[in-house]
Amino acid sequence: MSYQVLARKYRPKSFDTLVGQEHVVRALTHALEQKRLHHAYLFTGTRGVGKTTLSRILAKSFNCQGEDGNGGITAQPCGKCDACTAIDAGRFVDYIEMDAASNRGVDEMAQLLEQAVYAPSNARFKVYMIDEVHMLTNHAFNSMLKTLEEPPEHVKFILATTDPQKIPVTVLSRCLQFNLKQMPPGHIVSHLDNILGQEGIAFDGTALRLLAQAAHGSMRDALSLTDQAIAYAAGKVTLEAVQGMLGALDQSYLIRVLDALAAKDGAGLLAVADDMATRSLSYNAALQDLGSLLHRIALAQTVPAAIPEDLPERADVLRLAQAFDAEEIQLFYQIAVHGRNELSLAPDDYAGFSMTLLRMLAFRPGIGGAEPKPASSPVPVAMAAAAPATRPVPAVAQRLASAPPVETASTVAAPANTAPARAPTGISPARAALEAARNGGKLPPGVVVAPVNPPAPVSPPAPQAKAASPAPWDETPIELPGDAETAGDVTQKKTEPEPPAEPELTPLVTLPPLKLQAVPELGWDGNWPALAATLAVRGVAQQLAQQSELIRCEGSGEVYEFTLRIPLETLCSAGSVDKLSAALSQHFGKTVKVVTEIGAVEQTANAHAMADRAARQREAEETVQRDPFVQTLMREFGATIVPGSIKPI
Repeated sequence: MSYQVLARKYRPKSFDTLVGQEHVVRALTHALEQKRLHHAYLFTGTRGVGKTTLSRILAKSFNCQGEDGNGGITAQPCGKCDACTAIDAGRFVDYIEMDAASNRGVDEMAQLLEQAVYAPSNARFKVYMIDEVHMLTNHAFNSMLKTLEEPPEHVKFILATTDPQKIPVTVLSRCLQFNLKQMPPGHIVSHLDNILGQEGIAFDGTALRLLAQAAHGSMRDALSLTDQAIAYAAGKVTLEAVQGMLGALDQSYLIRVLDALAAKDGAGLLAVADDMATRSLSYNAALQDLGSLLHRIALAQTVPAAIPEDLPERADVLRLAQAFDAEEIQLFYQIAVHGRNELSLAPDDYAGFSMTLLRMLAFRPGIGGAEPKPASSPVPVAMAAAAPATRPVPAVAQRLASAPPVETASTVAAPANTAPARAPTGISPARAALEAARNGGKLPPGVVVAPVNPPAPVSPPAPQAKAASPAPWDETPIELPGDAETAGDVTQKKTEPEPPAEPELTPLVTLPPLKLQAVPELGWDGNWPALAATLAVRGVAQQLAQQSELIRCEGSGEVYEFTLRIPLETLCSAGSVDKLSAALSQHFGKTVKVVTEIGAVEQTANAHAMADRAARQREAEETVQRDPFVQTLMREFGATIVPGSIKPI
């Protein structure tokens, strides 16, 4: 007997032996037990997850006759009756499997539907299984809609596809849809363990895990790879054989990479890259496996129980989880993922891989950046940044402090034979001004003005700088009555705060008066800028009209010639002169010919539009500045108008 591949030999024959699709098995089992049968089923999922297998098991459940021949619809087909054995062997007359990839036309679908009306030969139901149904044409889908919605009672449809997005919604709405999941690696490993045990083939558990990862969720791919591994290793599935067959990278290289990163050893990183180049290993696969290893390390840092016990590099993963911070692992993972995406953009694979490793080393804290330099001041930077800024001295205090000291009682020499008296009370100049105002211009007895600054040596008077205007919030100084020359009198000139400077207004754009050349025959006043702004032209012709100046308009009868002066010769390109002539002819109802000359222009539609915009802008600014509320804000709070913030309505 010829050899049968594992994927066909160990195809599940019942719901109990189906692996990884428990949610679908549960729904179908309950429906079969309760006899709630739908007329159309749709199985979707990637390749090798059990779509065809489920359709055969479901067909056996519909038509199982039992070992004694008296069975009915069941969720557990016997597998021994004529219907079950014939379906497993692929020779059951009333179970028709159709490949929509090669029978995708409306003619094939019409032939299938014509046969559907006939009763089954020796079965309970006639089951049509259409694989890769998304390959059917739109006409084929439309031709089957009516039969799919209301088929004969003896007909069941089972559709299977790997791309349900290509199926019309009118078909999806007529089917009971089941989405088959990809096989988890754990399910694949346990299933391969069972099959290899039945085959009597020695295997390595780590090799099975590697095969499960390479299958990417497909059980058929896993079984095909297992067949290949058995042949490659001469009847024994070992880790070395599977790695050599798949071209998988030895994890020891990646462990060396992370050890070099932990030791901050750049030479060690390049040594790993050189060793991989010597053995012609795939750098793309290396970055992919490095990302998987970093993922396991991140899991070990957060959920150590998630690391499988049978993982070969478990000890290294737990050790590296202690050697790096969680932030570093996340950074390395991101660099590895981006490095793999950018590998095709690198000069060569070696440069891309080595640059990715060096990037991990450069961005690791304490490696790439320079050490911070000590500050020149002993005050810490954070304290200096948090320290409040020095408050500006009010203008009144500045003027009082800069004024010459007033002669006070404390500065008058007392007679030597006089007994010491009680020290007079010193007050500030501002307080002295208030007290003098309350007492008729004189200070109360025993009260003197305290000097603002300690006495300084007399020096020649220096040229005084112009005093700054007081701030708007300064109080108006009080002018004291009385003799200003009397000792103890405090005088101060009354000053008025200067109004805040008004912002500059937008300059007006003035144009000389427009000299109109009226053309009574055309019923036109000769205002070319106004006419050019309203002509129904676009593009270069519009720019020609709006940037030109009318020199003269001549003509009589039905033909008139407009001579225009333009600043640039490029305005005459793209047939703009002809388009402008046509627009003028349509506007006046007479033939108009446009002649152009190059020169400086002034009275153009663009110039008038700019002058109008400038006038409206200036009017808006003047209106805002004359507003009483705005003037109050500017006078009392020092508000200013931000230049350019005023826009005309």
